[in-house]
Amino acid sequence: MSTAPHDRLSINQATIKYAPLAEALAVTADAGIGSIGLWRDSVQAVSLPEAARLLTRSGLRFSSLCRGGFFTVPEGPARRSAMEDNRRAIEETARLADAGAPGSVAVLVMVAGGLPQGSRDIAGARSMVEDALAELAPVAAAAGVRLALEPLHPMYAADRAVISTLGQALDLAAPFDPAVVGVVVDTFHVWWDPDLDAQIARAGREDRIASYQVCDWRTPLEADVLLSRHYPGAGVIDFASITTEVERAGYSGDVEVEIFNQEIWDTAPATAVARTIDGFRSAVAPQLAARYAGARR
Repeated sequence: MSTAPHDRLSINQATIKYAPLAEALAVTADAGIGSIGLWRDSVQAVSLPEAARLLTRSGLRFSSLCRGGFFTVPEGPARRSAMEDNRRAIEETARLADAGAPGSVAVLVMVAGGLPQGSRDIAGARSMVEDALAELAPVAAAAGVRLALEPLHPMYAADRAVISTLGQALDLAAPFDPAVVGVVVDTFHVWWDPDLDAQIARAGREDRIASYQVCDWRTPLEADVLLSRHYPGAGVIDFASITTEVERAGYSGDVEVEIFNQEIWDTAPATAVARTIDGFRSAVAPQLAARYAGARR
């Protein structure tokens, strides 16, 4: 059996969080992986032009930029600042997609934000997300960028994302062109949803799947639940079932492994990438078609 990484595997930079951008690109490329998802703090640490140059030099595809969103604040200076930051994120996404290897996609992952300070009005917060999308969608369309709404597990509803299910994300995306507003299917956040298969199928019919992200859910959860992700195959998620449904829905893009885990962050980046390749190969890859019919760049 081949030990080469699957040609649709993408390393989300969060998995090797402590590696600066140049190192993250080099470690990913040296492992034979063809694609990477980047984070804005890492890009901004070197400047957008330099990040684009490094990405081009790496020969890697660009699979997404994390992240935009966090606009669940009432109208006023704070909301205007959040919207301006999202405009910058759209610009960054377009530039990086242009800099990546053929097959790169201009996908900006959007995390909605939690409840406004002092608020218990979750429905009102979701309306703020709807209003923000209406404002940003024309900007994204003009830049050729796809906004990808990511529902987060309900345990994050108060502080990170008032959008908790794939169905809610699809409802918010529905008024917009699918080429402009899509959704993220992230196994860590949606594996528990009893309606998941039907909503993935709906996302396929509506051409909304902009990104497929994978990592595992292993108990006991960390004290900081944000850091409870793990390598695919190390926990309880049924990757075979979810991946089969995502494939059936017509998604054929790169599949990002995105892990937030202190122990993994403390591992040498090359070691973490090698372990990611192994977990992906056994847990996710068997259900994936080849991106380029087996051919590599």
